[in-house]
Amino acid sequence: MRARRKLPRSFYLHDTVTVARALLGCVLWRRLEGELLAARIVETEAYLGANDLASHARRGLRSERNRSMYLEGGHAYVYFTYGMHWCLNVVTQESDIAEAVLLRGAEPLRGVESMRARRPKAKRDSELMNGPGKICMAMDIDRRLDGESLLGDTLYLTARDIEVREDDIAVSPRIGVDNSGDAAAWPLRFFLRGNRNVSAFRNV
Repeated sequence: MRARRKLPRSFYLHDTVTVARALLGCVLWRRLEGELLAARIVETEAYLGANDLASHARRGLRSERNRSMYLEGGHAYVYFTYGMHWCLNVVTQESDIAEAVLLRGAEPLRGVESMRARRPKAKRDSELMNGPGKICMAMDIDRRLDGESLLGDTLYLTARDIEVREDDIAVSPRIGVDNSGDAAAWPLRFFLRGNRNVSAFRNV
């Protein structure tokens, strides 16, 4: 497949919910030595900074772990969770706002054999990237890419290569944030309805 033009900085500076919806159908690219991987984003979750108790930046929290969330939109925020998984987020808005979009599910498009080698437990290709930790494992994304500019050549996104209509987008509460008070019920998870690469939970 041919790479399209990279998403510009301005794409990431919009309202975070708008970006989370607009990312569906966009293509994530990861350049490794001698190889270029690609996957279409099919599931996202928006995290809304200081006022969002599910966010790593809740109540304005700053730490070494979340410092990349405070960068200007168009950077990667990569964090480790549950002592076993890396997760990739797209930072949004102006610097110091600390909002981001978690990439939760993706459809492998290019470099699939390489992804299979990194995800030997996946029984089928639709299971290669149907979860945030699986995306990072399949595309070799870890702490080295925390704070990486998404305008560079190592990790970047390009525009949708498929048509996505408003009624193609399903909405639900986010997954795994049950201890976040009222924020646990906020409808901030977006995914392509019926797509087989969406994570296994709450796929309607």
